[in-house]
Amino acid sequence: MYLLFCLYFVLGIVIGSFLNVCIYRLPLGISVVKPPSACGSCGHRLWPLDMVPVLSYIFLRGRCRYCKAPYSPRYLLVELLTGILFALCGLYYLPGLKIALVFFFVACLIVQAFIDLDHQILLDEILMLMLPTGIIYAYYALPDMWDALYGALFAGGLMLLIFLLSRGGMGAGDVKLSFVLGVWLGLKASIVCLMLAFILGGVIGVLLLVTGIKQRKDPIPFGPFLCTGAYIALLFSPYLIYFYWSLFV
Repeated sequence: MYLLFCLYFVLGIVIGSFLNVCIYRLPLGISVVKPPSACGSCGHRLWPLDMVPVLSYIFLRGRCRYCKAPYSPRYLLVELLTGILFALCGLYYLPGLKIALVFFFVACLIVQAFIDLDHQILLDEILMLMLPTGIIYAYYALPDMWDALYGALFAGGLMLLIFLLSRGGMGAGDVKLSFVLGVWLGLKASIVCLMLAFILGGVIGVLLLVTGIKQRKDPIPFGPFLCTGAYIALLFSPYLIYFYWSLFV
């Protein structure tokens, strides 16, 4: 079991390295395949030893081997985050198609969350990949396909209502992302996902205002909270629902 967790972690940091490329290039309309990776400061092409996930960052002390310019610590963060999230999935899914689909789902969540943080957009291209894979996952993992439909209608419908009432306070991308998340999660987990997203968004939003990091009129992307809520709901919604009901019974 521990060996399997280690394998999932290693797989995660390797994929996380590729996700860093996606996060940077996709919003700019640049291919994730070419040109080859290069230092953003000196433009020197990076070779395989310069791009070993986690280890290269540590051994090079977060700097370019050639010009010594510092790299953003977020490269390391994304790799470690992906590795940890993949390893946690191993607690709930046996090796097979389901966990492969879940890994794809988690990778998409990470990319969407960080792109939304940087650019305040959620990419339709990624949503179009998440929707059909979500239907496949729902077929194998949810009680029935109706659950996926109910989840999509609830999550997408509620966010659409908020989008219409808020008059720009909520983005259309959040509506589309919520619909797709509902397909993956089903009805109950979708409720948990949105509750967590609103709670996290409210708490962090208040903290950003109190600390002066954000002003009242500054936009705060909601996508990262939806993605965080989706991951937690995917793995822990049965336990969270049981805990919630136990408070009243």
